[in-house]
Amino acid sequence: MDEKVLIIDAMNLFIRNYVVDPSLSATGQPIGGCKGFLKSLQKLTREIKPDNLVVVWDGGGGSKKRKAMAKQYKEGRKPLKLNRAYSGMNALEESQNRYDQMSKIINYLNQMPIVQLMIDDVEADDVIAYICHMKSLSEKVKIIVSMDKDFYQLCDGKTMVYRPIKNEFLTTKRILEQFKIHPNNFALARAIDGDKSDNLAGVKGAGLKTIAKRLSFLSEDKSHNLDDLFNFCKTNRGDVKLYQDILTFKDTVELNYKLMQLYAPALSYKNSQHVRESIDNFLPQFNRTEVLKMMVVDGIAEYKWDALFQKFRSIIAGPND
Repeated sequence: MDEKVLIIDAMNLFIRNYVVDPSLSATGQPIGGCKGFLKSLQKLTREIKPDNLVVVWDGGGGSKKRKAMAKQYKEGRKPLKLNRAYSGMNALEESQNRYDQMSKIINYLNQMPIVQLMIDDVEADDVIAYICHMKSLSEKVKIIVSMDKDFYQLCDGKTMVYRPIKNEFLTTKRILEQFKIHPNNFALARAIDGDKSDNLAGVKGAGLKTIAKRLSFLSEDKSHNLDDLFNFCKTNRGDVKLYQDILTFKDTVELNYKLMQLYAPALSYKNSQHVRESIDNFLPQFNRTEVLKMMVVDGIAEYKWDALFQKFRSIIAGPND
């Protein structure tokens, strides 16, 4: 069987657990984001049984490049709405605690046989996209763990997306069945649709269902570009209102595509080399004693971590042992 590489969108997984897990540490501090992340990691490794693990974080200032192209990018996001309240914690203290929990996860992962990546001024999306395009992983199955639809465009015969909340795997076939849009053209469709989560407006009234119906060529295996889209709309503009609307908001569609597409990830040569070397030259190690010490301090050692630790031992042994 093909080797499997599990690629985790770290911030996406952390925030989901931080919001829903009310756990407190032995000292009474919120620890749910960290504990929930590790529990999710255990569940993922137990069910998917990957041969290798890669965790990717957004780098500091990661949104800077896209914000330079569009000031509204990721602006106006609502504060996180927790499913409980921590008495005695103000907004600043809560923000500091969230940062501390993320730091704890990073420290945990540093002791585990996991490739962990965080590059300054680079978003996790671009790093994950580059990993999926790496030649050394071309024959391995890549499974991206995230709720972010931007990753749909990366799906192919060896790459799929796992959505934890929905508990579903999205392959090229499933995406075609569900959206009638091929992953090769998903960024184009999303550029028209827009992305509310990133504060990117699309063409008014153009949802993915309408786009799939009116632009049926996006279901083709062939990769279409902006010129193909605009030329089609010019040729058929008299038939359907959507075609004229796309031409009217041509600048918006072009900008959205630049912001959303991951077919050519925004990584410098130096950063690309760093990602390649980090993965290709990685020597997995597991400091079980240090991890257990940290868990005792954080008050999460009593939870059963046997499945996670067993997976780490198998990763160190290698897929053929």
